[in-house]
Amino acid sequence: MSRALEERLRRELDGEVHFDAATRGRYSTDASIYQVTPIGVAIPRTRDAAVVALQVAIEEGVAILPRGGGTSQCGQTVGEALVIDASKFLTNVIEVDVAARRAVVEPGVVLDQLNNGLRAKGLWYPVDVSTAAQATIGGMTGNNSCGSRSLAYGNMVDRVAAIDAWLPTGERGRFGVDANVDHARIRQIAAQARALWAREREEIAARFPPVARRVAGYNLDRLAPEGFNLAKLLVGSEGTLAWSEKIHIDLAPLPRHKALGVAHFPRFYDAMDAAQHIVKLGPCAVELVDRTMLELSRRIPAFAGTVKGFLKGEPDAILLVEFAGESLAPQEEGVRRLAELMADLGFPDSVVPIVDANAQKAVWEVRKAGLNIMMSMKGDGKPVSFIEDCAVPLPHLAEYTAQLSDVFRKHGTEGTFYAHASVGCLHVRPILNMKGDGAKRMRAIAEEAAELVRRYKGAYSGEHGDGLVRSEWIAPFFGPRLTATLAEIKGWFDPKGLMNPGKIVNPPKQDDRSLFRYKPGYETKVVPIALDWNAWGGFGGAVEMCNNNGHCRKFDAGTMCPSYRATRSEKDVTRGRANTLRLAVSGQLGREGIADDAVHEALDLCVSCKGCKRECPTGVDMARMKIEHLFHYKRRHGFTLRDRLVANMPRHARWHSRLAPLARVATAMPGAAALIEWVVGIDRRRALPRWTKPWLPNAAASKGTGREVVLFADTFNNWQEPANLAAAAKVLGAAGFNVVTAQVAGERPLCCGRTYLATGMVDEARAEARRTIAALKPFVDRGTPILGLEPSCLFTFRDEYLALLPGDADAERLAKAAHLADEFLAAEVREGRSKLAWREGAQAGDIRVHGHCHQKAFDTFSATLELLRVIPGAKVEPIESSCCGMAGTFGYEKGHYDVSMKMAELSLLPAVRSAGNARIVAAGTSCRHQIADGAGREAAHPFVTLAEFL
Repeated sequence: MSRALEERLRRELDGEVHFDAATRGRYSTDASIYQVTPIGVAIPRTRDAAVVALQVAIEEGVAILPRGGGTSQCGQTVGEALVIDASKFLTNVIEVDVAARRAVVEPGVVLDQLNNGLRAKGLWYPVDVSTAAQATIGGMTGNNSCGSRSLAYGNMVDRVAAIDAWLPTGERGRFGVDANVDHARIRQIAAQARALWAREREEIAARFPPVARRVAGYNLDRLAPEGFNLAKLLVGSEGTLAWSEKIHIDLAPLPRHKALGVAHFPRFYDAMDAAQHIVKLGPCAVELVDRTMLELSRRIPAFAGTVKGFLKGEPDAILLVEFAGESLAPQEEGVRRLAELMADLGFPDSVVPIVDANAQKAVWEVRKAGLNIMMSMKGDGKPVSFIEDCAVPLPHLAEYTAQLSDVFRKHGTEGTFYAHASVGCLHVRPILNMKGDGAKRMRAIAEEAAELVRRYKGAYSGEHGDGLVRSEWIAPFFGPRLTATLAEIKGWFDPKGLMNPGKIVNPPKQDDRSLFRYKPGYETKVVPIALDWNAWGGFGGAVEMCNNNGHCRKFDAGTMCPSYRATRSEKDVTRGRANTLRLAVSGQLGREGIADDAVHEALDLCVSCKGCKRECPTGVDMARMKIEHLFHYKRRHGFTLRDRLVANMPRHARWHSRLAPLARVATAMPGAAALIEWVVGIDRRRALPRWTKPWLPNAAASKGTGREVVLFADTFNNWQEPANLAAAAKVLGAAGFNVVTAQVAGERPLCCGRTYLATGMVDEARAEARRTIAALKPFVDRGTPILGLEPSCLFTFRDEYLALLPGDADAERLAKAAHLADEFLAAEVREGRSKLAWREGAQAGDIRVHGHCHQKAFDTFSATLELLRVIPGAKVEPIESSCCGMAGTFGYEKGHYDVSMKMAELSLLPAVRSAGNARIVAAGTSCRHQIADGAGREAAHPFVTLAEFL
C-alpha cells in the first residue's frame, strides 16, 4: 500500500514526498507523550496540490493526517497515516479586508507572522496562544485554540467566520452561514446538523458544562439555530472531518495601550481564590505562574533578567493581570484598582505595575514559554500533559486545585500549575517518569481528576483538545447518546473513516504504551562519549530534553534557528535534529546510532550558532550535540582533506602568513577557484581570507597605569586582521589597562581549539585546550582578566572547555576569567572604573551593529551596543538578524554557499544595503566576511570603531 502511494505521489504531487525512516520518525511525534510513525509525509506547494495528495490517499485507502506546526500536546498530529504538512508552503495571507476586519488565510500561516503583517493596519488576530511564534492558523482551527486573552476575545470557534474545505468524499466548498454555503453536499450536511440539534438539544444542554473553556468532541452546542454557522462544526474537529484549505477569520482592533499588574501571593491557594474577584475588574487576561515555573525560569538565561525585574520576594504564585484599551489612563486605573483589591483581600503592597511596552512583552514571553520552562527539568521525571487543561467554574478553582494536589501527593508526585486563571483553565501537569511506572500512575491520576472535574461541573478538555490523550474521556463526560452523535457526524463527512482516525471517535486508551514515545524496552546508548553530558544524565537525556513544542520554528528577531528559517524543513530545525538524534541513539534508525547518515544529514546545515543553547527553554544545545556526532561520525568514516586543512589552520598559521603573497598570485590565476573547489571543497564563488603578518604589540600604545589584562590573540584576528588587535590594545591602554599577551615557546601559536571541534577532532581540541589553559594559568591565578575579540574563540573558554575537561579546576577558573573585550570594557565604564578620552570634535554618527550568534547566546551583545554608545555623537542601532550564514567555514564549503547566502538575505544583507552612510560594525570575522561578500560593505570590529575616535 505505501509503495503504491509513494509512487503515485512522486508522479502526481507538486511538492515534497518523503517516505524515508528519518523523516517519518521526525513526524512521528508532536509535543505530546506519543510517538506513532506515519506512512509517509507529503508537503504540497499549493492548495490544489494538497487536494491531489488527499485524493490519492483516499483512492489508495490510506489514512490522512493534516498537520501544521506539530505543537499539539495531546497527540492530535501523530498517527499511522499520510501526513499533509501545510506549514512549509501553504503560508499565504490571501486577503485582508480592513473595513470588515476579516482575513482569509491558508492553513500554514503562522499566527505571529500574520499579526506582524496586520500591525500596520491597526488590527490583530487575538486568539493569542502561547505557541504563537510557531502555531499555524490551520492547526489552531483544528484544535479550537483559545489563548491568554480569551476572556476578552473568545476562542477560535468565536473568531472563524467560514472555512473553505475539502471533504474526503471528494467535494470542495465553503462552510459558513447559509448564505455562504456553495455546495449541495455541504447544504445537505447543514440540514443533517440542524436535525441533530433538534433531536439532541436537551441532551446537549444537560451534558455541556457551564464554563467558557470546553473543546471536547465536536461543537454540538454551536448547532443551535441562532447564528447557525456550519464552519463552527469544523473548528475543533482535529482534522477528523475535512481538510481546511482557506480559513476566514475575524480580526480585532489592536489595543493602543496596555497596563500589566503582577499580583504576588504567599500561597498558591490564595491566588486561585482571588481569580474570581480579579476578573470582575474587567481585565483582558489573568494568567497564573507558580513557584516551580518561577524557579525554573530563573535558571534560563533568556528569562532570568526579566524575572528578577518583576518579582518581589519569594511568592508561591503570581497572577499576571492585563488591562488593554484605546487610552492609557483607564488601563493604569485598572492596575490601581487591582492593587486596592489585593489590599482588601489581605495582600497590601503586592502588585508590581508594568506600563512600559517592552517590559510587558518580556514578562509575557516568560509566561508564553510556560510549557518549555516546565519541561526544562532535567532527568526522566517530566511534567506530563494529560489533565493539563481541565476547566472548572472560578468559584471552585481554589478547592479544585487543592484537591488535585492531594491526588498528586497520594500517588507520590507533585504537579506544576500555570496559565489561564481568568477562565478556570489551568495547565496542570503531574511530574511522572514515562520510561518507568508513569503510565500506571497517569491512569490513576486521570481517573481521580475526572471525578473532581465532574464534581465541580467542569470540562475535562478545556483548551488543548482531545487527541490520543483525552478522546477516550469523551464518552464518560458526554454519555452514550452524545458519543454516538459524534460518530454519526464523522460518518457524514468521512464515511471511510480515513481522516485522522483514532481521534474523538473510536479512540484508543490514553495509556496504550505501544503509542508512547518511550515504549517498553526503550533505551539509549552512546559510547564512548567525547564530551561531558553528566548534567543531563548522559547524552540520551540531553537529546530527550526536547519536548517538541517547536519554539525553534520561530521567525522573530532571535537567533534560533537560522537554517530552519532558510529552508523551512523539519529536518533543519532544532526539534527535528533532536528527534533524529533521539531516534538514532535509541536504535530506531539502524545500527549506526549517533553516527548514522540520517543524523549527519540532519546536522549538515546546523551552523552551531548556539541560539538554541540560550533561546530553547529546555536547553537543547545542538552545537554541542553536533560536536559529539562529528566525533563519532568521523571516527567511522574518516576525515576529508578539507577537514584536515580547516582543523589545522591555526597550527599552520605562520606558514599561511609566510606563503600568503604566493597564494594570492596562485588563487588569482584563471581556473584556480574551480580547482580549489574540486580539490578542497571550498565554493568557487567565495573570496578567500587573506593571511598577513601577525600583530606585534605596541608597548607604548597598550601600556596603561591600571591593572593588567591579557589580550588573547586568536588565529583569525592575529593572522588575518591584526589591525583589530592593535585597535583593541590602543583602546584598552587608553582606558588605563596594562595590556599583555600570553606567550608560548616555539613557533606554534596558542589556539582555542575551535577549528578542531568544528571538524569532530575532539581529542586534538582537548589537547589544545590543555595547552591554552596552561599558558593562561599564571595570569588567571593572579586574577588577570583574559580578554578576546573573536566571540567564537573566546566563548570556547567559557563553554566547550568545561565539556572537554569536566571537573578541571583550571578550566573552570579560566571560564570565569574570560570575557569579550567589549563586554569587559563596557562593564568597567558603566561602573566608573574606566573612562575613555575622545579626540576633540569626535562625532561617530549612525552605527549599525550586527551581533555574532555567540554574543547573543551568551548575552553579551547588549554590552557591545552599550560600549559603542559611549562614543560622542554615536547613534547605535542593532541590526535585527539571525545568523549571518557564514558561521566559520560553513559558508565557504561547497554545498553550503547557497543556503549560507539565503540565511544572510533573510534580514542581515538587506539591512546593510539600506543602511546608507551608517558605519557597519560586527565582532565576528566570518560575519564581516559575509557582509563584504554579500553586500560589498566593509564592516569594522567594534574596537576599530572605538579606536578611530580616540
